[in-house]
Amino acid sequence: MMPTRLLLLLCLIGPVFAIEAPDVDCLIINLKNVSCTWNKKGTPKVNYTFYSSFFNKKEKSCPQYLTENNMNIGCIQPCESHDRFMTFNTRLVHGKDRFKETHGLKNRVKLNPPTNLTVLNGSDFNLWFYWNHTSPARLHCVESEVRFRTNNNNWGSSKVSPEIQKYCINSPSGSSRYELQVRNRIDDSCGSSDFWSDWSEPVFWGSNSSIDSDSVPLWMTLLYVVGAITLILLVVMLLQRERLKIILIPAVPKPSPILHDIEDWFQLSKGLKENFKASYNEQVCPVREYNYVSQSDSMNSDDSTSSVSTNQTHCSVSIDVNDAEDLYVPLSSSSSQVPSEEVLQVSD
Repeated sequence: MMPTRLLLLLCLIGPVFAIEAPDVDCLIINLKNVSCTWNKKGTPKVNYTFYSSFFNKKEKSCPQYLTENNMNIGCIQPCESHDRFMTFNTRLVHGKDRFKETHGLKNRVKLNPPTNLTVLNGSDFNLWFYWNHTSPARLHCVESEVRFRTNNNNWGSSKVSPEIQKYCINSPSGSSRYELQVRNRIDDSCGSSDFWSDWSEPVFWGSNSSIDSDSVPLWMTLLYVVGAITLILLVVMLLQRERLKIILIPAVPKPSPILHDIEDWFQLSKGLKENFKASYNEQVCPVREYNYVSQSDSMNSDDSTSSVSTNQTHCSVSIDVNDAEDLYVPLSSSSSQVPSEEVLQVSD
């Protein structure tokens, strides 16, 4: 009766002390090694022995263990690039405990990040970013993704087609600081992978002082100063030559009763001004004023029709009395009509 109770008690308590099966997770690294770990649920309490094999290949023990607190938590073993298309079998052994699993690794490939990153400002004034792949995969099987940012702002990313190992940023700003990184993975054309590589080491281009987006670059400040000084010098030179004043504020000519002053209204050369000067002399003729004399006064004279002359030094004018009426012009509109019998008489 007693042994029966003990056996029943052991059956009930046994599952409590049973070892929980570890979860083995495997990943192909850079198409060269298979990395398997079994510590997702924490560090195991016992050291397991790891065995593995690809389909139709001999099982092998682990050549290199990963440890944590002196406990085996993983294994790394070599493989071929085409092995990822085969079934991968694993077995963990500890005493009488054995845990077997089967894995499909085609979509579980993680490449190493690209290396030899360089960034150049090309002759076309674009920013060019170059890198190299280190995996044994062919170039047409590897796609890339580039991410970049300026002045420590948010990242922007862009996919790069297979076989291409460069990226271009059009017309970069000289006042900004660029930071770039790249990662890669197996392309769909060669059996896509669910895992991207880690990001590469960053490369930088631009001035370190441009991290502070509020600051103005030194070269731009110098450009402003030189431009302002040049503009001031040009204004001073134009003012000294009195050209700027003529262009912006042209002088308004003052009318003059003298005819030859009209040429001073215009900005003429000396040679052109000489053409306006008269090259001949003109005699001066004094003009005397003629008055009307009544007929009664003219009868006292000896002749009814006499000629009148003016005594002049340089020139003389003779006017016949009969023709005087033709030269008569009224002095004002208010004067009355002169009788036809009146004649002109030259006042002394």
